[in-house]
Amino acid sequence: MEAGSSSGSGGVPQPLPAPSMRSRVFYRFTQQNLPACKPTLTPVSVITTFLLIGIIFVPVGLVCLRASRSVVEIVDRYDVECIPEQYQSNKVAYIKDSSIFKNCTRYLKVQSHMKAPIYVYYELENYYQNHRRYVKSRSEKQLLYGLKYKDTSSCKPQELSNGLPIVPCGLIAWSLFNDTYSFLRGATVMNINRKNIAWKSDRDHKYGKHVYPVNFQNGTLIGGGKLNPNSPLSEQEDLIVWMRTAALPKFRKPYGRIEEDLNAGEVITVNLVNNYNTYSFGGKKKLVLTTSGWLGGQNDFLGLAYVATGFSCILIAILFALIHVKIPRPHGDTNFSPWNRKSNAS
Repeated sequence: MEAGSSSGSGGVPQPLPAPSMRSRVFYRFTQQNLPACKPTLTPVSVITTFLLIGIIFVPVGLVCLRASRSVVEIVDRYDVECIPEQYQSNKVAYIKDSSIFKNCTRYLKVQSHMKAPIYVYYELENYYQNHRRYVKSRSEKQLLYGLKYKDTSSCKPQELSNGLPIVPCGLIAWSLFNDTYSFLRGATVMNINRKNIAWKSDRDHKYGKHVYPVNFQNGTLIGGGKLNPNSPLSEQEDLIVWMRTAALPKFRKPYGRIEEDLNAGEVITVNLVNNYNTYSFGGKKKLVLTTSGWLGGQNDFLGLAYVATGFSCILIAILFALIHVKIPRPHGDTNFSPWNRKSNAS
């Protein structure tokens, strides 16, 4: 029987259907027969590639480092200094005693000119917001729909208070950061803009515009800050910022913006209220004032990574070059490469 035909009923040869374009392409793909770029790595090409990577990466890293170092930052740890002398041996008792006023005054000296906007952050250390039990203790649908959403079992143990539902429920909202800061420039109070510190997507899509706090922080055990019961959750940006949990035990969260320049040598007076309990678990609290560059805040990691990678590539290129000069390796004949055998045979 001839190829490309088959016997039908009555023994009459029937032609076989021609393979479709799709099946032919699929066959070539599964057999790794499609055209492809198959470069031959010679010593010269390898050395050149490493050298080019190093020449590009080192200047980029230096530019990133310069941008990071141009950011002016003031960091002040206040959790220890703001404890009165008589309570230094028992900080937990001091922070839990609601009858004690916890006002504290700090003085920050501006070392270099700080151009507005100046971002104000609070920094916490040894605080594990990424703990599985803590992260799961919230209800996304309740934040959006309020009391209309009834299933808040994920919020335990802060689901109910005195038998009534809590809005917003969960451990994250319950432990809301509640230290406050105000700034004086001489005798003049500096304005802190506390709007638009949270992500716009969070304000618009994750927190209800008609959802108000209900029965919040009314239990016997108070975890942190309170909320304004007359303001919807979408406008309470302190809560929105806090609810976006941090991945690492040391993190910063925005508090506001100072929209006026600070000159070098000035002393800024900070009146703060030291409410938040980090003493029970050995945490640290810091106040951070920082400017911003085109690359963001002060972080040398990106620049150092580029510089380290660039110098490593340059060193590898030099090492390969020395080896190639001292112990040259004869090149193979590319005509005998697997992808050239078929053309040679024909």
